[in-house]
Amino acid sequence: MEIHNKGEDPKSMENRDYIPWEAEGVEKIPEGEEEDIKAVAKQINDIQKAMYNAHRHAFGGTHARTQGLVVGKLVVPDDLPTHLKQTELFKQGGEFPVACRYSSEPGDASLDDRIPQPRGFGMKVFQVHGEKFPSGEAMETHDIEFNSTPALDLADAKTTREIIDLRMKYGNNQPELYKHLEARPDTALQKYRDKVKNTHMESTRQYSQTAYRFGDYVCKYCLVPSTETQKKLGDETVKPTDGSDILHRWLKDFHEKYDAEYLFQVQLCENLEDQPVENAGKVWDPEKYPWQTVARLVIPKQDSFNYEFKTFWEDHMRLDPWLGLKSFQPLGGSNRLRRVVYPASSALKRKMNARKEIPVKTIDEIPQKVPGLTAGA
Repeated sequence: MEIHNKGEDPKSMENRDYIPWEAEGVEKIPEGEEEDIKAVAKQINDIQKAMYNAHRHAFGGTHARTQGLVVGKLVVPDDLPTHLKQTELFKQGGEFPVACRYSSEPGDASLDDRIPQPRGFGMKVFQVHGEKFPSGEAMETHDIEFNSTPALDLADAKTTREIIDLRMKYGNNQPELYKHLEARPDTALQKYRDKVKNTHMESTRQYSQTAYRFGDYVCKYCLVPSTETQKKLGDETVKPTDGSDILHRWLKDFHEKYDAEYLFQVQLCENLEDQPVENAGKVWDPEKYPWQTVARLVIPKQDSFNYEFKTFWEDHMRLDPWLGLKSFQPLGGSNRLRRVVYPASSALKRKMNARKEIPVKTIDEIPQKVPGLTAGA
């Protein structure tokens, strides 16, 4: 499911027929979705309780294992064509401070890095002004999430409920789990997560998987490693002899020696049959609907496994796009599910760990000292 992602000259894409985000058919709420979402919230909490029983510490229901944390900046050019000057993030040139977390997707923080699984990347963007959803009105931030697989196996609320149920029952018995997955029409999508290339995370492309409002339009987005050093690391895959914590050690070594840079790209929706919003398991063909670069993510050299930063993020911070800009609204069933599941998961984690959520408002509250980016560096 690896997809080619060369990026297109944005100016050559100005006159295409992009679908307005409020157009009929962009979102279609299926019958029974609310019940499925409530069931998934309970499933995620049950997984968290099981992990607490094993570790005597609670984690989020997914992306439990931190691989690295860094600060940087999102740089938006001032010459974007009109169709890309969307949302308060991209309507004009500028720089936004960011705090970022690399993770492994599963909910078990002890998962061995040598086991191939999707990897995640989360980004809290600061100094973001604009109309926010009610829960985030007091914060000048916007949260952006990524996953290393372009398609989401938990493609909608119903699928999520079914697949999590199977993983909870048979997660420790892969042959039995696969027997049930192979009885499904989406077998290939469900088994793909176990076949991902297990490579250096600094060389890994990251995808939104789900659709989002992009100002007037609808998009998916991605991050593409862009320095030559990052690109070369794509040939470095995890070996059995590397050790169970190899991914965070690779990241730490990289960030101590090199700057990193990613292209932030968007893929705009033009055809709802080819590019469904309600089925996050379908990749939008990048040959027909090219990626367009709207910004750069720049990360200077730093310690990417600062224990204080790690503890602060895990114990007190929360990443949730439903706290951010209305002009960058999450769309589709998987995102409607997240609107319920994320706060429920976060609340249980804080309760079991006896920690309070801190609504971080500025980059200077992040305990990571990098010259030119954070106070006290």
